[in-house]
Amino acid sequence: MSTTPVPAKATRREWIGLAIIALPCLVYAMDLTVLNMAMPAISAELDPTASQMLWIVDVYGFLVAGFLMTMGTLGDRMGRRRLLLIGAAAFAAASVVAAFSNSAEMLIAMRALLGVAGATLAPSTMSLIRNMFHDEHERQFAIGVWIAAFSVGGAIGPLVGGVLLQWFWWGAAFLAAVPVMVLLLVLGPKLLPEYRDPEAGRLDPASMAQSLFAVLAVVYGLKRIAEYGADARGIVVFVAGVLLGVMFVRRQRHLEYPFLDVTLFRRPAFSAAIVAYSLAGLSMMGVYIFITQYLQLVLGLTPLQAGFATLPWALSFTVGSLLAPRWAQRWGARQVMVRGLLLSAAGFGITALVVPPHQLWIMIAGMLAMSLGMAPVFTVGNELIITTAPPERAGAASALSETSAELSGALGIAVLGSAGMLLFRLWLAPALPAGLEATDSTRALATLGGAMSVAGELPGQAGALVADTARTAFAHAMRAVAVFGCAMMLLASWMAARLMRDGEGEGHAVAIADEASGA
Repeated sequence: MSTTPVPAKATRREWIGLAIIALPCLVYAMDLTVLNMAMPAISAELDPTASQMLWIVDVYGFLVAGFLMTMGTLGDRMGRRRLLLIGAAAFAAASVVAAFSNSAEMLIAMRALLGVAGATLAPSTMSLIRNMFHDEHERQFAIGVWIAAFSVGGAIGPLVGGVLLQWFWWGAAFLAAVPVMVLLLVLGPKLLPEYRDPEAGRLDPASMAQSLFAVLAVVYGLKRIAEYGADARGIVVFVAGVLLGVMFVRRQRHLEYPFLDVTLFRRPAFSAAIVAYSLAGLSMMGVYIFITQYLQLVLGLTPLQAGFATLPWALSFTVGSLLAPRWAQRWGARQVMVRGLLLSAAGFGITALVVPPHQLWIMIAGMLAMSLGMAPVFTVGNELIITTAPPERAGAASALSETSAELSGALGIAVLGSAGMLLFRLWLAPALPAGLEATDSTRALATLGGAMSVAGELPGQAGALVADTARTAFAHAMRAVAVFGCAMMLLASWMAARLMRDGEGEGHAVAIADEASGA
């Protein structure tokens, strides 16, 4: 009589290895936000044009998103530890050169290289976790630590940037990543296992190009639409990206070793995790861009005070990520996903109720519920995604998870950001003085910051009226976006409940883990 082998428990080596791969994830997320604090100093020293300023900020995220699928598949083929170490070395080298850049063009080029190197980190580290932790509950906890590292990195980025700029020059913001990457290069070969697909086929250059340019075009198009509205260039680039994506998916169906295994979407647990992950990312990014502006321009908090006000968001996300495995063990993956999404929906609903005089505390309560609900969705969802895929394709599956997060975040900023600002303009336009110059009117209707600037230039009551109306209009827009986010979370919870109704998520991960440990 055959018995199912018990998955091997992780040893001290695996847990130390987890700490080693969590640190570069923290740096990866920190690098997305730390630059915001350094931009005034960079602008003063390198004198970039307005276009160059945008590229300095955006090129990192663009190339991370564009190369995720390529790096995930490449890691499965050449070895995940090897690719991670190559990426870490490139990240450290590019960080040093970026810190001492003497022109805007040089800094843009180094930020681009940092993006390519950064794209190796998420899929390589996640897929290594897949191979290091065979016990389902240990693996969920490890993924929780992995996600918490990203959350903490994003939260402390502006704070770290502010501290470094207080005592050093702007290049120090880049050098902060170097010690972490050096530590990974020294300890990684000793503590991290190597894993590659022994039956990996030839890397398909056409798939690589299609996935890269499809994601780049979609992200660029969405960002441009978010900034300029229904801009012709943004729409054309976005549509071209979608068409390239369709061509990419069609090509994968006929490849022996595809970048994307489209058959994974036939598995309910995988589809439920991807849908929940994407809708949560879309809603979260859509409302977050309003929250950060609301704290400073409506409530009048300083940037430092606003940063502290958003810390509960990051802290509760970290707590939720670490507690998710215990919740999954108690209630099962399906219930954790559904309940987490419902809690997030409640958080969006609370945010939609932000009104004076206690708006700050209401907003913090909403952020706590949102992040505490989303954290287990991301933790359990990622675990389902990488364990539904065969072990040898975990890198590609992890890359798909991260790519969906990047695209949904960009879509949230573009669609929800644009819709919210359209409502802002509709509410503000009637309050603008009749004799206001066209340029000032355009500036006031473009952003809340522009409206407050124009209000400051108007005399007496006219300026006060525009300022008050702008704050009220922005608050209405934020509440409308929060209501939409609440609806998306309810939809995601309904879909997760239906797709995982028969318990696919609860049993599949165990079966895969047992199979891997017994192989």
